[in-house]
Amino acid sequence: MSRNPVVCLAGTLDTKGTEYAYVKDALIAAGVDVLMVDCGVLGEPYFTPDIPSSEVAARAGISLSDFSAGVEGGAGGRNTAILKMSDGLRLLLAELCEAGKVDAILGLGGTGGTDLLSGALKNLPIGVPKMIVSTMASNNTRPYVGHSDMIMMNAVTDIAGLNRISKQVLSNAAHAAAGMARSYEQTKSQAEASKPLIAISMFGVTTPGVMRIREQLESNGFEVVTFHAVGEGAGMEALIDAGAIDGLIDYTLPEIINHWNKGIFDPGVERMEAAIRTGIPQVVVPGAAECFNFGARDTVPAEFDTDERNIIIHNPNITSLLATPDELRRLGEYIADHVNRATGPKAVALPLDGLDNYFKEGSQWHGVDVTPLLDAIRSTLDAGIEVVEMDNNINDREFADAVFELFQQQWAKKDELAEAGSAS
Repeated sequence: MSRNPVVCLAGTLDTKGTEYAYVKDALIAAGVDVLMVDCGVLGEPYFTPDIPSSEVAARAGISLSDFSAGVEGGAGGRNTAILKMSDGLRLLLAELCEAGKVDAILGLGGTGGTDLLSGALKNLPIGVPKMIVSTMASNNTRPYVGHSDMIMMNAVTDIAGLNRISKQVLSNAAHAAAGMARSYEQTKSQAEASKPLIAISMFGVTTPGVMRIREQLESNGFEVVTFHAVGEGAGMEALIDAGAIDGLIDYTLPEIINHWNKGIFDPGVERMEAAIRTGIPQVVVPGAAECFNFGARDTVPAEFDTDERNIIIHNPNITSLLATPDELRRLGEYIADHVNRATGPKAVALPLDGLDNYFKEGSQWHGVDVTPLLDAIRSTLDAGIEVVEMDNNINDREFADAVFELFQQQWAKKDELAEAGSAS
């Protein structure tokens, strides 16, 4: 017999009890069941939860008595409480999701509550409905969301009492969570794997080439996931590490120098590492590797606001800056080193007439010399790695088709290695 959809409501019932009671009632009225998990360590819960905070603490290997010194210092310090209870909640939610006991997770938080909840929710698998109503949602959400599909909803008011504004926000959150819970079975069906999943990195100025390759892949039995190289390369790396990606065409690499120079598209991690760890088949192209970015033109730091950077106003909110010859050399060495250390089938393709559309005739970077990057790749790559060089722009149809064929070859090598391994 099928059960009613269940929303796991998680948070601190000692400090946010009134608000959680309101949301619980709204969820029940919306036709779903509620599993209340308490994470509070300051006092008694406002109402009795289904899973008490002592059980959450036990998952993290601690006791609530460890916080008896209070939240201002020592073992009972606020930061310790947040970290430990977040870890315990993460483990508990993983168990509940694995056992199929919940269909969505919803929490409410200020700064501390958002830290506690997000540390647990963002580590749940993609597809599991997860949402936090947070006072931090109008700020930079990356520290909380990470690489997950977690939803952050702006609380607008502090989560401290009920009023005509907060009731509307919390009611909408409850109905959103209820809707996701009711549809979770359908959502899970979208994750059924029937084709190999290939990741491609893309920027606006490498889009035509990527779209051509995507068409070719999809016409030849692959499923494609494209990652916008505006920091989302970190999410791609995480999914490769998680085993969700079967092959990679790393076509666009501006996140490397954005990471070095703290540009706005800094992924926050070293790019190209996951393919080394996992050994998936890959083709690497240094698309847009010469480019890093800041916001509007007047946000460019003075140290980078020089003629040498040949600044392009990409749009009113994004400026593009050119790497120096020394940075280009370092980029080439970095890319080649990462390809060298990758353990799976691998190849490199170099477009000699432009790494992106910024190099097209009529564009500001037309004729810019990226020889230091190309030469560094050539000289640093191990001798046995195939390199295809073409007198094309990266977005030319001929080059994109050659990259697709090169990837097909690496994919076939994967199958050959697997057959050789099984035969031995």
